[in-house]
Amino acid sequence: MSPNRFKRHTLLGLCVAVATLAVPLAAHAQEITLKAVNAFQEGTYYARNFERFVKKVNDEGKGLIQINYIGGPKAIPTFEQGNALRSGVVDMSNTTTSFVAGIVPEGLAINYTNQTMAEMRKNGAIDYLNKIMMEKGLYYYARTGEGVQYYIYSNKRIDKADLTGLKLRIAPIYRDFFQKLGANVVQIAPGEVYTALERGVVDGYGWPLLGIFDLGWQEKTKYRIEPGFYAIELGVIFSANTWRKLNPAQRAFLEKQAVWLESLNVDMSAKDAPAEIKKQQDAGLQVIKLDAEQSRILQKTAYEAAWDAVVKSSPAHGAKLREMLEPK
Repeated sequence: MSPNRFKRHTLLGLCVAVATLAVPLAAHAQEITLKAVNAFQEGTYYARNFERFVKKVNDEGKGLIQINYIGGPKAIPTFEQGNALRSGVVDMSNTTTSFVAGIVPEGLAINYTNQTMAEMRKNGAIDYLNKIMMEKGLYYYARTGEGVQYYIYSNKRIDKADLTGLKLRIAPIYRDFFQKLGANVVQIAPGEVYTALERGVVDGYGWPLLGIFDLGWQEKTKYRIEPGFYAIELGVIFSANTWRKLNPAQRAFLEKQAVWLESLNVDMSAKDAPAEIKKQQDAGLQVIKLDAEQSRILQKTAYEAAWDAVVKSSPAHGAKLREMLEPK
């Protein structure tokens, strides 16, 4: 082989080798690892579907997206996760708009409607909310809880829509409502409520129908008050900066996963809620049903207090969201 031909042959071989190596390197360059945290303790009811989602993304997203799940509130406390998203400490959180209300008070509006997530996507409410959230460093990605109401749980009997004298654990979602009915309110992270009940720091709490057994609260709870109020909202919230930097293929993949994740919500109201009612009954938790007039007062107060607070905290956006979402 002539020297020139040998050089050409060697150069061609090197080019082929480099091109071959470039394929997996290019594919790897497309993969992004997102750091995720959970506002709820690992393995509990409100954490489980998100944990299923993490596994599904990691199984199907190789070469595109992987999730490094660092855990629940022990990794980052529940009420600190919103700021962790904004500052880039984590990329996504399974949380609620209630837990990030200090950053985006307008997000609470999702709880104060009788519209489904599908209806809110269709009528533009979620897009409108995300414009607000993106400006504040967050992005609402997918809803992981729907179709179940909140309730007042108490260790003292309540026979009317009056909470005067009661010390109740709250989250921002029902602070104004409970205060309007006369309650003394205390904001406590879910992981600390059992001890607060045990020590008499609170007489009860607001919480959805589902989830008290995971936390052991049924041991320290005597009554659940009916009717319920509002609509449960849990959701996966992204750092806005993280969402912006995803390429089209990564976003398309995640949007497909969001459809699957939201499809799991059907079981919450259709299967899990009826089972929970029986479980609470079997555990000795008593149901107090307010009469028709007191029920009307409770629910009317709940929605008026909620929407008034949203509008007060954000006059322009709150009024628009109220127009779009308030039950008619």
